[in-house]
Amino acid sequence: MKTLPAFVLILISLPPIAAVAGEKPNIVLIFADDLGYGDVSTYHESDVCTPHIDSIAAEGMLFTAMRANCTVCSPSRAALLTGRYPDRVGVPGVIRTRSEDSWGYFAPDVATIADELKKTGYHTAIVGKWHLGLESPNTPNERGFDYFHGFLGDMMDSYTSHLRHGNNYMRRNAAVIQPQGHATELFSSWAAEYLHERAGKPDVPFFLYLAYNAPHFPIEPPDEWLAKVEQRAPQLEKKRAKNVAFVEHLDDGIGRVLAALKQNGLDRNTLVVFTADNGGSLPHAQNNDPWRDGKQSHYDGGLRVPFMVRWPEHIAPGSRCDYAGLNFDLFPTFLELAGTKPGSDLDAMSLVPLFSGNTIDTPRDLYFVRREGGSAYGGKSYEAIIRGDWKLMQNDPYSPLELYNLVDDPHEQHNQATTNKRIFNELSAALRDHIQRGGATPWQKPKQLPNGPSDGQ
Repeated sequence: MKTLPAFVLILISLPPIAAVAGEKPNIVLIFADDLGYGDVSTYHESDVCTPHIDSIAAEGMLFTAMRANCTVCSPSRAALLTGRYPDRVGVPGVIRTRSEDSWGYFAPDVATIADELKKTGYHTAIVGKWHLGLESPNTPNERGFDYFHGFLGDMMDSYTSHLRHGNNYMRRNAAVIQPQGHATELFSSWAAEYLHERAGKPDVPFFLYLAYNAPHFPIEPPDEWLAKVEQRAPQLEKKRAKNVAFVEHLDDGIGRVLAALKQNGLDRNTLVVFTADNGGSLPHAQNNDPWRDGKQSHYDGGLRVPFMVRWPEHIAPGSRCDYAGLNFDLFPTFLELAGTKPGSDLDAMSLVPLFSGNTIDTPRDLYFVRREGGSAYGGKSYEAIIRGDWKLMQNDPYSPLELYNLVDDPHEQHNQATTNKRIFNELSAALRDHIQRGGATPWQKPKQLPNGPSDGQ
């Protein structure tokens, strides 16, 4: 079977990445929450304007075929930070603030990208949304981050109160804080402050993981941002206008962070990556065009995400790449640029060859899993796998598997599960192997016995 092409168009010649061996770049990873592929205006004509996000692509490389590691938040983040499929690190589903509806436990013994970068001399920071645990041993400072300024939980009931079920999960390192203002503006300001502080320590490279919770619902743009959109595009339905304003407000915050890099003289040797954790939520009027469906779905609208990389003098401005990878490929990418090699137990692959116009021809499966509660899912998981041109998938644990050829049928309209049994059987067997691997890692916190060790010990 064919693998998807890995074509890269480079508009100007640049020195190879290897030429900068020994010079460790700073790294800023900007991670949006539920931002659909169609809600970034660099990809196609849109009713939303994202000039600052678009500038990252214009000044670097735009990826057109990258996918998130999951259709929802926690598993995508667990995979991103470990370079492993999420069920292999105990997070097949969303970690929630209420234990009875929580479907993952971040394996404490797995190294994160922050752990690995610290070993090479990086200062590591997370600003924004964590969503991988509320307590020890799974708080950011215990999982490799020197500095944390943000929100531990899954979502905010309001971007201005910052509470979740009446609880405050805002922290500066371990300290409980009660900041005032819109969360998007707070996270942008805190990131800019961190960059200003790091500019005073030029001999120490840094890794900043800036994880916004926007544009995850509730859709709460500031009033003045909504008014601008309604004046510009009065034909938009209210729900859509609010989302457009929300994304444009996020874009403005990202612009402030990019400006802080430049103002502090950090932009020339900083790799900036922008992407998202999964597709946009269709009930909240988010846009995943041209792909089918959205958040929670294994159709590509739930998986395809914006992805772009900027690194001045090392990545050609205006270049494009259609390599079909996953967000967690950033794990070995960052380690390679930091001058070290990851362990052999990763599922991810470094994207570094693509930055200088080369290709990645090594075939691999792309595997996806989500576990969820409620009557629609029953606490069970559902999976998908992509091998070359083909995708085998389901969108709940009770429906039959579906099979699509992504080259002939990129919008996933023609299910071939009953007409192409050879491919169906091959991918079904591969999917079972992935499920077995993931099953080796617990996804619930071990319970402590009254007077002894945890269950099973």
